[in-house]
Amino acid sequence: MNTPQAGGPLLSDRQRLAWLRLLRSENVGPVTFRQLINRFGSAEAALAELPELAERGGATRRFVIASIGDAERELETAQRFGARFVAVGEPDYPPLMRRMDQPPPLIAMKGDAAVAQQPTIAIVGARNASLSGIKLARQLAGALGRAGYAIASGLARGIDTAAHTGSLDTGTIAALAGGLDVPYPPENLDLCGAIAERGVVLSEMPFGWAPRARDFPRRNRLVAGLCYGLVVVEAAQRSGSLISARLAGEMGRLVFAVPGSPLDPRAAGANALLKDGAILVTGAGDVLEAVAPLIGTPPPPTEHFEEPADYGAAPPPSESDRDRIIEALGPTPVAIDEIIRHTGLHPAQVLSVLLELDLAGRIERHSGGAVSLLEISS
Repeated sequence: MNTPQAGGPLLSDRQRLAWLRLLRSENVGPVTFRQLINRFGSAEAALAELPELAERGGATRRFVIASIGDAERELETAQRFGARFVAVGEPDYPPLMRRMDQPPPLIAMKGDAAVAQQPTIAIVGARNASLSGIKLARQLAGALGRAGYAIASGLARGIDTAAHTGSLDTGTIAALAGGLDVPYPPENLDLCGAIAERGVVLSEMPFGWAPRARDFPRRNRLVAGLCYGLVVVEAAQRSGSLISARLAGEMGRLVFAVPGSPLDPRAAGANALLKDGAILVTGAGDVLEAVAPLIGTPPPPTEHFEEPADYGAAPPPSESDRDRIIEALGPTPVAIDEIIRHTGLHPAQVLSVLLELDLAGRIERHSGGAVSLLEISS
């Protein structure tokens, strides 16, 4: 299979169906998907190997593979909804998302694809925002939009809503925590519809998926991945906006914060970001000045489905190899490079065992390529 590159060929209908089936199968996330494609050459070939891989990883029940019928129904639902699935590397895939750590292999998109190709700034903040915070977020979004930037946010109440409404006329992108047909919160249904008509709405979750608490950090990751820089207008000390800021920093994006009164708990998170080195923002000019030098610079290499080790370069891992790798894991995330050094095994052997454990639901993937062992409840 020819993996699509940036601006390259589209997937065939058969490939897109297979990609969607693989991505919707049990315990297959962006990292696992990538490794399966690398190892077996295509999604169709990988699908045939999933049960055996999960069994070798210690799965105690039948592995669930998304059926052809389920994938076809989701594709038909997307078409009826006026949306489509875009693969990483295809021309309409948002360009900065390709530069994320672990980009979603497929995203569902509805709206004007040209908006997703604009240089993008994210604006996020408190759901229970102050009137002054809402006003500032709307003004920032409008000014940045008129300067040629799309504005990304997460469709939440408060600052997110202000950011979207302030940039409806110039281009806004909403990343959802649930399926495209299940926008959250419900009171932003009309806003979501307006964004789909004049901007872009996107999600990596299945159609019909009602968002759960664990899905919002994934949504925040998409917001951070879309942008050159992320602006936090108001945020408490423990908030999703700070998760977005941390993720943006880990991805090499600029992090901005609007200062607030020390007496307002909604400003505590933004003020803490400023102490940690975030760029202070009092107006759109602060953002434009910092981001402008980044526009037009040669992008880093496009995300490819290439593995750092050749699976054929080493013999398959033995049971004792698996035991050594599992013994090296625990509830604390550890870098894969450390596992390789500690066990002395070939990288391909370690990656093979981690792939099997992942499909069996026994490990958790973390940012930066770290993994941890999950406790299996009896």
